[in-house]
This record gives sequence, C-alpha cells and structure tokens, in this order.
Amino acid sequence: MNDLYDENSIDVLEGLEPVRLRPSMYIGNVDVEGLHHLVYEVVDNSIDEAMAGHCSKINVLIHLDNSVSVIDDGRGIPVGIHHTEKVPAVEVVLTKLHAGGKFDNDSYKVSGGLHGVGVSVVNALSQFLEVEIYSKGQIFYQTYEKGNKTSELKIIGKTRKRGTKIHFQPDSTIFNTDNFNYAILCRRLRQLAFLNKGLLITIEDERSDKKEEFRYKGGIISYVEYINKRHTALHKPMFFEGVKSGVEIEVAIQYNDTYKEKIFTFANNINTIEGGFHLIGFKAGLTRTINQYATNGNLPKKMVAKISGDDAREGLTAVVSIRIMSPQFEGQTKTKLGNSEVKGLVESLINEKLSAFLEENPAVAKKIIAKAVDAARARDAARRAKDMA
Repeated sequence: MNDLYDENSIDVLEGLEPVRLRPSMYIGNVDVEGLHHLVYEVVDNSIDEAMAGHCSKINVLIHLDNSVSVIDDGRGIPVGIHHTEKVPAVEVVLTKLHAGGKFDNDSYKVSGGLHGVGVSVVNALSQFLEVEIYSKGQIFYQTYEKGNKTSELKIIGKTRKRGTKIHFQPDSTIFNTDNFNYAILCRRLRQLAFLNKGLLITIEDERSDKKEEFRYKGGIISYVEYINKRHTALHKPMFFEGVKSGVEIEVAIQYNDTYKEKIFTFANNINTIEGGFHLIGFKAGLTRTINQYATNGNLPKKMVAKISGDDAREGLTAVVSIRIMSPQFEGQTKTKLGNSEVKGLVESLINEKLSAFLEENPAVAKKIIAKAVDAARARDAARRAKDMA
C-alpha cells in the first residue's frame, strides 16, 4: 500500500463513470429493487410529461431477452442542438448527470424521477440503450452502450406520432439479476395510474404473453377502494383536495371494519414509503379534527373519550398525494419527504375539509367516532389490566 497522499492521488471521474463505479448511490442497490428502479426512472419521465398535460398513454414492454421498452405520446425529448454543450439536447439528457428540463420550473411545474440524473443513470447502467423520438413529423434515433454513444443522432423515417421510446438492457456485469418481475412492475404502474387520474398505462410481457391495462377515472378514490376491496368499508370514500401555498394536495380516506391502518403517501408520484412531513401533517390533522368533533358534536356522553392518534387511525385506509415544485427528498431513492412546510399545509387542509365533511355527514361521523372510542376504551382496559398485573 502506498502511503503517499498528494495532488496525484485525486481522481476525477468523467461523465457517467461514477454511476458505473458506485451504482448503489444512485439506484439503492444492484439487486431486484435496483433493477426495477431503472424502469421506474424511465417511466417517471413519461409521467412528468403526463403531469404537465402532454401525455395520455404510456406502454411498457418486457422483451424476450429481458430488455425493456418504455413508449409514451408526450412531446418527445428535444432534439435540437444544446446552446452550451453543442450536441443534440437528447444526448445531453442521456449522458450528463444533472441535466434535464426539471430545474427551471418552466418546462415542468412538478416532477418526480431523480431530478435530472434519472435517465442518464439508466443509460450508464445498461449494456445498450436506444432512443427513438417522434417529433416534427420525423423519427430521430440514437444508440448507446454503457453510457457512451455508439452512433450520432440521425433521422430514420417519417411519422405522424409524437413521443419518446427508450429501449434498454441492464448491464449484467453490474446487476446480480437481470430477470424483470412482471408482478413488481404491475404494482408500481397500477399505483401510477391511480395517482394520475385518466392516464392509460399498459404493460406487456413477451416472455409470458401477459398483458395488463391500467386507467382509473376516479384517481385516488379508486385507489382506496382497491386497497379495501377485501374488507367491509364503513362508508363511501371521502375525497379532499386543495392548493395551499402552491402545493397541490389530494387525500382519500375510507374506514373499514379491521383494526389495521394503511396510509400510503406520495410526493410528485414518488411513493414515500418512509413518510415525511405530509404524513405527519395528515396524522395531526386527522387526530385533531376527530377529537374536536367528538367534543363539540352532539354525541352521547358515553361516546366521548380522549382519542389518541392510534385510536383515530384504527381501520383507516388513506392515500395522501401531494405535488410540490421543489421537493426535498431524504436519500437518493426518495423514500421520505423532507419539506417541513408541507406539514402545516396538509394539516390545515384536513382540519378544514374533514370538519366540514363530518358536520354534513353525521351518520358517517358517528361510525368513525364510535370506532375510535372503542379503540380508546380497549387501549385503556389493556393498560389497566397491565397495571393490575
């Protein structure tokens, strides 16, 4: 080992080299999750087009050789020469980290994906990637290997379509597996269809001839119904939406007859499985509103008890989806939302809309309060039994 540490010890990795050297920093791991993350990254670009109102259809194809194509009918990645890089814009998007149309809020008001490192990371970790862009009546085409271009952008035909097709094969020297799981991809695509009302997403697996189509006109209302389909719901889903300080908030709530809570949170379509400030705000707003209604509502004395957060959420199924201009995610794979201002915004929306709903629907309110009070009593009884023991 050389103990010398001087100016010659400092390496500079060019282009996409760092991604190939440390892939887990960018996609979480090189196992099943990381492999599927590549598909999500490409799909997220199409979803951003849909959120901006330019895309109505996304197709995902798993080919026989375990390569994947994602095709959308959006505006197509720009093909003109980039003003500073002096190469076609699509090449900048595919070969430069932190390049994309998501930093200026002009092209995309809100977006998911890895904020400009997404599709270039997919390119870096693919043994080959080809892109077709349908734009201005022409088909533009370019190929890459392991993040490096193997051809110049060229026109290969005419078309009336518009959009982008990205076809890639993950690099088997990097990933521990190259076998895409149809069920895992279906789960994520179904979720995206719920979160983007009316968007059509299809998936086709050439290896098994399986096909699915997802389109939900009810959006996240359909989502809570889907989650609750094996349980007995206590009421029809409640749906609240609003824009506060530029943040779009959508919440769907439905209680069922079980004792478990299921809350799914999303920020710009990203599933924040570790929660974050939108979840904290939702929970605080729900507990406060239910307690307020229980205290002020005309309820029989025996129904009024101090309801804790856990009691208020017993048997709850909820989906909280926000769209925010500059999301701060904790960690590269974005499982937790760190924008603290969101807490107050979600909380005040729930206070306002849920209180109004409970006032207008006393029968539903009674069922929810009764369930929470039962939970509070059971908790109290369990605590007393424990104290006596």
